[in-house]
Order: sequence, then structure tokens, then C-alpha cells
Amino acid sequence: MTVTALRRKENLLPSLPGFEAINRYRDHQHDVVAAKILPGEYYVTQQDEMIVTVLGSCISACIRDPVARIGGMNHFMLPVATEENKNRWGDSYLSAATRYGNYAMEHMINDILKYGGRRERLEVKITGGGRVLAQMTDVGLRNIQFVDEYVRTESLNVVSRDVGGNLPRKVQYFPLSGRARVKKIISMHNNTIIERENNYLHSLEQKPVAGEVELF
Repeated sequence: MTVTALRRKENLLPSLPGFEAINRYRDHQHDVVAAKILPGEYYVTQQDEMIVTVLGSCISACIRDPVARIGGMNHFMLPVATEENKNRWGDSYLSAATRYGNYAMEHMINDILKYGGRRERLEVKITGGGRVLAQMTDVGLRNIQFVDEYVRTESLNVVSRDVGGNLPRKVQYFPLSGRARVKKIISMHNNTIIERENNYLHSLEQKPVAGEVELF
């Protein structure tokens, strides 16, 4: 069965343009449509949906405009400094990583603004940045430092923050109400989260950093 046919069977309304590839399904426990995002993805919606992800060292910013009734969540990590990628990017690591983080944040914010959001009304919740990649213990901390600096620089209204620690998190975000649930994962029966973030981290090291994004 195709993704389109499965969504029709589950009676899912179409997503906003550009988000057709995001895994959406009916969560029967919460009786709501859920969108599950992976590292490097984000999702924006005007519907009464739940956005779900699992974080280790990565960061998620949950952002919404309560008046325009639109919001979204992202899932990102900064690339790690290596001599190879410093040479490839032709710039300092700090500058390159900051550009990547800006790109991850601004694309989602741009989509929220495109559908009626206003910067001065945006509410932000930040979570993630755990110390779960043992061989790179500062990854989560640098992600936290980046997103804290970003929201300060952009004068965004942060209404809650749950970061750091040494445990992965499962995040459920409801953009229309602004409600966010964060559950620490104390017992992991496999290394799926760590393997997924390691693969994502290595993919960042192999590709150029995106350029500037102009905000609406």
C-alpha cells in the first residue's frame, strides 16, 4: 500500500505543501494525527496534530503563533569540527556551524511566517541536548549553547526550556494548544537513538553548510 493510500485509509487531511514526505499516522492512544520527525527534519501545521520525535544530543525547537494558530517543531544538530570539513567549508568551524544552525531554525520560522505567523507573537519551547554520544561529550552542550544564543539574538519569546542531562527524551508537541510533553527515556533496550544521531552527525560532516536564509 502506498503512503498516499495509507493516509487516505486513515482519513488524514493533507499536510501543508512541502511536508508530504513526513511520516504521518493516526495515534490511537491520543486520538490525534501525529507527524514523526527524524534528525534533520521539521514539520509545520495548521491542523490539530501532534508532532513527535526522540532526542539524544539533538535539539528541538517547538515554535507557534497562538493567534494565527500555526506552529511546528524541528530536530537538528550542529556539525562537529574536523580538519577535513574545516578545509571543505573554507571557513572557521564556529562560523560554519552557526550558519548551519541558523538554516535549521530559519527555514521552519519562515514557513510559520509564510502562513500568517508574526515574529513578535512566536512562542518557543526548547528541549534536547542530552549527553548521550559518549565519544563526543560536548555535542549536546554546543547544541544548547547555539539555540540559546539564537533565540537571544532573534529576540524570540522562550516560554519553557528542558535541556541537558544524560538521558534521551521523547517529545510530543501540540502546536495549536502549545502543549508539550517531554518524557525522559531511562531504559533503552537498543542503540537506535544513538546510532541514528551518529549517522546524522556523519552526514553533516560530509556535506556543505547551507548559506544564508532571509527571514520574512
